[in-house]
This record gives sequence, C-alpha cells and structure tokens, in this order.
Amino acid sequence: MAMLEVKRIRKDYVSGLRTVRAVNEVTFKVENGEFITVMGASGAGKSTVLQICAGLIRPTDGVVLYDGVDIFSKDKEELALFRRNNIGYIFQSFNLLPMLTSRENIAVPALLNGKKPDEGTLNGIAETLGITERLDHFPGELSGGEQQRVAIARALVNDPSVIFADEPTGNLDSATAADIMSVFVELNKRGKTVVIVTHDDKVASYCARKIVIADGRIVK
Repeated sequence: MAMLEVKRIRKDYVSGLRTVRAVNEVTFKVENGEFITVMGASGAGKSTVLQICAGLIRPTDGVVLYDGVDIFSKDKEELALFRRNNIGYIFQSFNLLPMLTSRENIAVPALLNGKKPDEGTLNGIAETLGITERLDHFPGELSGGEQQRVAIARALVNDPSVIFADEPTGNLDSATAADIMSVFVELNKRGKTVVIVTHDDKVASYCARKIVIADGRIVK
C-alpha cells in the first residue's frame, strides 16, 4: 500500500458567474521514502495539488489517502492534529512569525500539540541544518537561506512522515538554492519522503521522479 494515494482529485473555484477548475482528475501515488517533484508553469495547479495533499485545502471531489485512510473524512480538529503529527509543510515565503526567534518559530508545531519540543531534538535539527548560531535571532536578522532553513526545521520538529515544499528555492539565489536542495537530498537519504513543487529544471534534477501538471491535469 502506498503511503500517499491521490485519487481523481478536483478543485473548483467560483469567480462571479464563472467556475474555474484549478485541478482536474489528478491521480498519483507516493511510496514511503520517495523524492518527487511536481512541475508545471505558473497557474498550472501544482501548488493547489500540494496543498490538497497536505490537507490544507479540501478538494471539490476525490480522495487523499494516507495508509488507506481518507484524511478528508476526518473532522476539522482531527485533520489539524493529523497534519501536525504527520505532515511538514514548507512555504516559498517562509511564513516565519517575525516576533519570534528562530528557536521559537521552530517550536511552534510542537507547542500547538500542547507540549514543548525536546531541546535535544530541536538542537539536533538546527545542527543538521547549520543554523545553531542563529537560533536566538529574529527572522528580520536572517538571510533568505537562513530563513528557509528555519522553516525546514519547523517542518521537521514533529518528525513528520512526509515533507511538502512549495517552491522552496523560489526566493533564493542560485547558490543558496543549491544549498537548500542539498538539505532535502540529505533528509531523503535519512528516510524522509519529500515532495517538492517547482518550475525550475535545476531543482527538479535533484528528485528521483517527476510529475508534470498543465491546466490542472497530469500530462507526464
């Protein structure tokens, strides 16, 4: 059984009298330990697919199965708990809280579960990502690459089974982007399942399998 199975998902948005179909009958599987990229031009629907897979938005139709269980059969609280315990999501714009230090930002998912993160675990993640010396700094005091590493650390603090990253190098220069991709490669080597959305062929070259989306459909 695949760790993640997406079956015929569809997502419609209503704009005035017009209905826009952002995702149309998308089906694929992700096995445990895979390293996958979802590619497509701007507006192709790839980020919407990623957000549905992560349980952030509900599809208009179709199912998203983790180990055979449809996550959208859960109520709002159950789904939120599932996301916090099983899914690490990394945003292109980092989405760090500006009033919190790096350490505090990383701790947020654990605190939302009502517990403090283990200091050894948090420090170990920071060391792996090379941000130990930046833990007591605020986001405004960090470079783009450092902010993205803090965002990755935050996604890892609850030890998720899968990591989703939406254009994780989109706001970074090429050298920093290569550094960030090397982090994902190392995480995958350590057993993490990684799914990355990108439009960049260089980023896609790091991944073992590629899914191409155009006009809301898988075309390759």
